[in-house]
Amino acid sequence: MPYAVDLAAKETNPELPLTSPSGTTARLGWLAYASIALLLVVLYYRVAIKLVYDWSTIPDYSHGFLVPFFAAFLIWDKRKVLQATPIRQSWFGVPLVVFSIVVLILGVYGVELFTSRMSFIFLMTGLIWTFFGWAMVRALRFPLLVLVLAVPFPAILFNQITFPLQLLASRIASEILPLLGVPTLHEGNVIELPVMKLEVAEACSGIRSLMSLFTLAVFYGYFLERTNRRRILLALASIPIAVAANVARIVGTGLCVQYWDPEKALGFFHEFSGWVMFVISLACLYLVHRAMQLISPAKAQTT
Repeated sequence: MPYAVDLAAKETNPELPLTSPSGTTARLGWLAYASIALLLVVLYYRVAIKLVYDWSTIPDYSHGFLVPFFAAFLIWDKRKVLQATPIRQSWFGVPLVVFSIVVLILGVYGVELFTSRMSFIFLMTGLIWTFFGWAMVRALRFPLLVLVLAVPFPAILFNQITFPLQLLASRIASEILPLLGVPTLHEGNVIELPVMKLEVAEACSGIRSLMSLFTLAVFYGYFLERTNRRRILLALASIPIAVAANVARIVGTGLCVQYWDPEKALGFFHEFSGWVMFVISLACLYLVHRAMQLISPAKAQTT
């Protein structure tokens, strides 16, 4: 702790507000915070470098570059609330700090990137709880939760999400294509067309646009909605929107394979349509928001 607290009172109440420090004690306090920040850099710089590399090389998580800036903006936007929040240092945060360090060690030596990255969020929560109190953790809970959006899922969980989306997208597309004059034979994640077989790979399953669209829906809801309920609805609406957009992408690819050029359909059109569908998904998210405002305009204006 930056300065001493009465031990007898601490035994009675382990979460007591601390008295105002002198100038020397205040400087020692800031030195302690700077030392902790330096220690965090030493512990996590390798984890951070690999995370930034994954953002730049994994298209599913390219939105990760935006998340830290958005979290910083959230803290700045709540600066008045944070200034008014009483600082009550607490020993209750220490177990979470210890747990986070253990998770970091297990993640590093177990070569599990997800746990080592999540340990940083746990550790930040524990440090805030220890040095500033539970009230400060509650005030910063949304910026801390937002950081989770920048952490790629572990491979085992990623595959569990991807494969059902592959099956769902291929099944829906195989039911739509015959309505447009393209006979199909559906087997798992493969759609057999008269010209060739069309395999719905992971990139077409919806996970890429789903993760990015969900993150952007969180950003969009925070800036343009006042109530948490409507923000949650907007974020959840991104899931069916992303799936529908990817189904449309697969159907478009199937039509181009059948009536145009298979090589071009699986090459340029397939990649270009991914960007087009994402833009259409954003437009659909806006339309959902407008529909929410039209259905309940009074609630949209409440604080």
